[in-house]
Formats: sequence, C-alpha cells, structure tokens
Amino acid sequence: MTALSRPRTRHHLRARRALSTVAVGLAAVGLLSACGYGSKADTGAAAPAGSSGSAASGSASGAKLSADTVHIGYFANLTHATPLIGIQNGQFAKDLGATTIKTQIFNAGPSEIEALNSGAVDIAWIGPSPAINAYAKSKGSALKIISGATTGGAELVVNPATIKTVADLKGKKIATPQLGNTQDVALLNFLATNGYKVNAKSGAGDVSVIRTDNSLTPTAYSSGSIDGAWVPEPTASKLVAEGAKVLVDEKSLWPGGQFVSTNVIVSQTFLSAHPDVVQAVLKASVDTNAWILANPAQAKADANAALTVLTKKPLPTKQLDTAWAELSVTNDPLAASLKTEADHAVTAGLITQPNLSGIYDLTLLNKVLSAAGQQPVSAAGLGAQ
Repeated sequence: MTALSRPRTRHHLRARRALSTVAVGLAAVGLLSACGYGSKADTGAAAPAGSSGSAASGSASGAKLSADTVHIGYFANLTHATPLIGIQNGQFAKDLGATTIKTQIFNAGPSEIEALNSGAVDIAWIGPSPAINAYAKSKGSALKIISGATTGGAELVVNPATIKTVADLKGKKIATPQLGNTQDVALLNFLATNGYKVNAKSGAGDVSVIRTDNSLTPTAYSSGSIDGAWVPEPTASKLVAEGAKVLVDEKSLWPGGQFVSTNVIVSQTFLSAHPDVVQAVLKASVDTNAWILANPAQAKADANAALTVLTKKPLPTKQLDTAWAELSVTNDPLAASLKTEADHAVTAGLITQPNLSGIYDLTLLNKVLSAAGQQPVSAAGLGAQ
C-alpha cells in the first residue's frame, strides 16, 4: 500500500488532543453517516447556532465580497468539526463579512455532491471517496479539492465473543455506512487484501457487508443483527460502549498513521466566479483549525453544543473523549493518500481507474496559509495545471 510517509507532527498531535473534545453529540443519534453515496440531505435536522438545514446565517457587516450568499454543506459529524465549530462560534461569519452564509446539513456524500452539482451548495466538507467519484464521473469538470480538514477517525469494531482475529471475519456480517462510501471502500479493500471474496455491489460473499445508516448501526449491533462495523467516529466509540472491541484502527494501515478523512471541495463554477468568497471560506477554515488547537476545552464545549442542537442529545463524556482522540484537524489535504484511496476503490471493484489529474487547486489555501505565516501544502502532483 502506498500512502503518506510523513511523520505525525506537533500540529497533528495537538489537533488530536483538541479533537478529543468534539465527539459526543453525534453517535447518540447517528447523524454522522460517513461520506458516502446515495443518501438524502438531512433537511429536517436543526443546525448549530447561526445555521440550519436551509436557513441563512452570517454577518450583516464587513467587507463586500463578490457574492451576496455562499451555500456551505457539511455533516453533523466529528470529521466535519471545522465548519461545525467555526459556524457555531462565529468565525465563518467574521471572515465572510457581509456575505451571508447558508448551510445545509447532510447525512452522506452523494446527496451533498448532487447539491453541489445543482448549484444548491457551493462549498462542502466531504470524504475522499465521493469526491473522487464525482470528479471522475464529470471528467474533471465538477469540483476541485481546495483544502484538507481531518485525518483519522475510522475503525473496524467487532463483537469480541465471536471475532477475535481477522480470520474470524469469515461468515460474519459487518456493517458500513453506505455502498461506496469511504469506510465501505476501506472495508472492501481490507477484505480483499486478506483473501476474502465479496461482491462489491451486493455485499455478498465470504463476509457479508451490510450497508447500514450510522443512526441504526448501534441498535443493529446490540440486537445481534450485525457482528461489527467499519465506521467513523463517534459511531465506533458508540459501538465500543455497547461492548464491541476495536479489531482494526484504520490509522494502523497507513504509513505514519496519516490518511485523508475529510476534504473541502468547491464547485468549479463557483470557484471561477467568486474566488474571493472561496478564499474567505478557506481563511475561516484555517482560522477555526488554529482556534481548535489553541482552545481545546472551549472547542469541546462549542462542538458539543452544536451537536446537541443537531442531534438533540449529547454523547457521554467518555465516548466523546475516545472518539475525538482518534482524529486530527489539518489544513493539509494529505493528497498523497487520495490516490491510494482511489486505488482501493478500484481494487474493491467499485470504480474503474480514475484520472485524478487536476483534482486539487490549493492556490487560494496556500495564499491564506502564507498570510498566516504557515507553510504551503502539496497537491502531490495532482494539482490544477
């Protein structure tokens, strides 16, 4: 497996400590389905202070940008902590000035991609697999990845009474959030690597892959209808609270433990028309990540408050701390790992080999990072030409 070999930096370690405070609100009700394919937007959920399924937020004052409104999509998910916290605490409104923010909360990547393609969303936080799929299907015209967001935060958790080793997976039922989503690809690739044969589309085979919405996975596990799940945080920690054990921490499969969990994408149409607005959103993202690192306790409080609004019930502190410790916020898109994740989807039989040339445009991000005194990040040869 080829991926990043970069060692964990102080930035990432501090991010993990900061992130260990934001996990709780989600697993309790399961709005955090990972970036996947095919589920609908969650238009009925309440949103953090200053945002909602479709309501406007933002500042009524400040610099006038080229667009009156920017539509931002993300999940009520820990790996989307940057917009979750930054919109909650007002950082995005501050950096967007007079431009109004309208937010949309999604349960999975496909509906978010559909919204981006239709113009209903301009900028979105999303996992690598749906971004790869959308870029390939559009022959490179739909979107650009413009920043990183998080790394880590996914595990294979199983019933320790029936599964003690990888060999015990044979004949078992393992859930993933959705067909072709990021964790689904990870599981299918892992099974193939270990000699198991599974039909990628149906999920039937030596191991039964059961596509289950994250909101239902804890109940499915406690009822015995599944034997485990490859899921993001904090769903994994929720299952551990139900008695499951971690069989595989996905970080252990990547050199240096680094792989992309969430990117920031933008519609190419919006990027061309409103680069100043895109840059302002990226500044808000960079500013928020810096704030998370510098204020972990308050970040925890803000994230849990936002998640409680979205999910109506906070997670217990232990689950929050465990889940958050698995994640790191980062501006770096960890581009070298994206190609490997695409290769995994090919190995799993979900897609044909995609052409990812030009999928990244990090020009504006690096401009923001430079202004903040930070080092530029790399597109690993997949940048805009």
